[in-house]
Amino acid sequence: MSSAPIGILGGTFDPIHYGHLAIAEEVRVALRLDRVLIIPAGEQPLKIGKHMAPPEHRLAMARLACADNPFFEVSSIEIDRPGPSYTHVTLQLLHDQGLENLYLILGADALADLPRWRETPRILTLARIVVVSRPGAAIDLPALAEMFPALPERLIPIEGPRLDISSTDLRQRVAQGRPIRYQTPDAVVAYIEAHGLYR
Repeated sequence: MSSAPIGILGGTFDPIHYGHLAIAEEVRVALRLDRVLIIPAGEQPLKIGKHMAPPEHRLAMARLACADNPFFEVSSIEIDRPGPSYTHVTLQLLHDQGLENLYLILGADALADLPRWRETPRILTLARIVVVSRPGAAIDLPALAEMFPALPERLIPIEGPRLDISSTDLRQRVAQGRPIRYQTPDAVVAYIEAHGLYR
C-alpha cells in the first residue's frame, strides 16, 4: 500500500487549459503531494446529453498538456471503464490499487454540486477534499456540512490562482475562429486545430 499523498483532479477537460494545470500545481506544492493524477471523465454523469469531444481526444489533450510536468500523471481509468464516471467508483479502484492517501481536488463550483453526486459520504471516507477557490464561486459550507457531517474535518480549503479560464469559453472561441493561445498549452491548441475540434 502506498502512503504517499496523491492528488486527484478529475473533469471533462474539454479542453484542458491553464486554469486546470495551475490549480493542480498550486495544490501539489501547498500540500507537498507526491504527484497529481489528472483523470478525464469517460462519461460525465452531470453532463449526459451534452456534446463533448470524444474521450480519446480529451485524453490525448490532457497528456499533451501534462507532458512537461514530471509530477502530473494522466490516467485513463475512467475512460477505460464503460458507463458513467462516478467519483466514488474511481476512488475505490485507486484504493484497490494500493493508493490510499488521496486528496480529491475540486473547484468551489464542483464542491457546491456535491449533493448531486453519488455516494458522497463514501467519497469522504476514501479521500480528503481539497477545495480551490474560483473567481465568482461562493460555497454555502454550513448547508453542505448539514447534509454531510463528515465534510468539515475532511475539507482543506486552498486559495487558488485567479485564472478565469473556462473550457466552455475556449470551445466558443474556437467555434468563432478566435484565438485560444496563452489560455491552454500550444500543444493542445495544435491538437484542436489538427483534429478540427469544436468547429
